[in-house]
Amino acid sequence: MLVKIEAIVRPEKTEQILAKLAEKGHTAVTRMDVYGRGKQAGIHIGDVFYDELPKELLFLVAEAAHEKEIVDVITTQARTSDLGNYGDGRIFVHAIESAYTISSGAEGL
Repeated sequence: MLVKIEAIVRPEKTEQILAKLAEKGHTAVTRMDVYGRGKQAGIHIGDVFYDELPKELLFLVAEAAHEKEIVDVITTQARTSDLGNYGDGRIFVHAIESAYTISSGAEGL
């Protein structure tokens, strides 16, 4: 079984997350710049209110057996302190029924 793991993280944490994932053998990752807000609904800094904050969306498809390892790497690397802070991000895991390589038509990873 395959899973798709999506992580919304702080942009300044992306490189260390990707480096640690690669170190563990998970090199196939897609990343996108995104903007959004979580439960805190934006942030006030002085008189300025930031409704949507810049984030990075990382996603990868892996064997379900690797799910916990990948989630642990992302969680550990994305936290901004030992206990974490608002805005550190979110991880979503989805079941994938199948995957195909376009160039060869091969099914699977």
